[in-house]
Amino acid sequence: MKKYLLTFMSFFVGMALSAQSFYICSEGNTQTASTMSFTNNGQLINEVYSVSSIDSITMHVPDLHFVGGDISMLTQYEKQKAKYKNASGAQITDLIAFLKEQGWNSLRLRLFVDPSQDADKCVVQDLEYVKALGRRIKEAGMLLVLDFHYSDTWADPAKQWTPVSWQSLSNEQLYTKIYEYTKDCLEQMVAAGAAPDFIQTGNEISYGMLWGKSGSTGYRCYSGSESNWPRFTTLLKNAGKACREVCPQAKIILHTERVPKPGVLLNFYNQMKSKKVDYDIIGLSYYPYFHGNIGVLETAISQLEANFKNKPIQIVEFGYTYKYEVPGTSFDYRATYPYSNEGQRKLTADVITMLKRHSSVTGLYWWYPEANAYNCTGNLKNDWYNATLFDNSTGKVLPALFELKNFK
Repeated sequence: MKKYLLTFMSFFVGMALSAQSFYICSEGNTQTASTMSFTNNGQLINEVYSVSSIDSITMHVPDLHFVGGDISMLTQYEKQKAKYKNASGAQITDLIAFLKEQGWNSLRLRLFVDPSQDADKCVVQDLEYVKALGRRIKEAGMLLVLDFHYSDTWADPAKQWTPVSWQSLSNEQLYTKIYEYTKDCLEQMVAAGAAPDFIQTGNEISYGMLWGKSGSTGYRCYSGSESNWPRFTTLLKNAGKACREVCPQAKIILHTERVPKPGVLLNFYNQMKSKKVDYDIIGLSYYPYFHGNIGVLETAISQLEANFKNKPIQIVEFGYTYKYEVPGTSFDYRATYPYSNEGQRKLTADVITMLKRHSSVTGLYWWYPEANAYNCTGNLKNDWYNATLFDNSTGKVLPALFELKNFK
């Protein structure tokens, strides 16, 4: 077995040959395959192997981390002339390029079925919107996470309403519809130059999805009951089937939100395992002001690691305020992390320190980092989401943004 360690890219390449020697690529600057040199215990070798002599090549990328955020509202802020500024106060002309310069490598976009059904100014992401913004992300050389909400409006553990145009469908028809819809969206994304690298088949689906009309409770999935899990997992299987067919290189994320309730999380992913749902990554939301202290998140991660050893974990939604309380706050963390620029930065740094103790955690995404009411001329000018990464009153980047690259 001859093994080549490509130190300049942190790739381990195993070539199955007849000999049992180990060769290590010489250190130095980036090399091309034609100029690469190999050594055997310090002695330079320049062997050339014919293709017929190589049985297989296996590549493994250790400790590859994905860092970024959900920037689904960027197009709207740009249309309303929001001004983003760097740490020196100079205007940022291309926010995506700026984020890449700060070490971010992946960006997330949500997708609604028919957002025209909702008057919320942040529910605007139809397929045309997402294709255009997704193409910009890919053209910038960044990875794209596509977050299917499978709803006309916000989907979360308390709301998983079926799109209006799907509400008359039977369960059997919904199984077909979710497959056809997912496939069509992905085919259009690929054709537009916006092929996703990660795909969430549902957003915060801790208790299922496609429950029916607003206010419906009949199709919720709970721990300790088998009711509705077969229906829910069949929907996920059909959505996943479309993902594998159109974007076979993409990784499927199943996204839950019950970090303070690890029993609910374990039951959810055990259901996925027992029902043989095909997916790659466990996705979690963590908002300290809703979910609790950093230890709560670490407990959930540790239990998931112990029970699902082959599944990477990504924190696909994360954030903390720099000013004022976020509406609905249920956990006050101000004694440790004040609502200030430094408090937000310090919490971010401490979360990253904890996450780096867990090799299974491969992704960290800030939710709504692009929120910025500064200079806005439209309906976003008073939309002060204070867990953003830009100061709403000045447009200036906040220190926490620069901390995220430290997770890589």
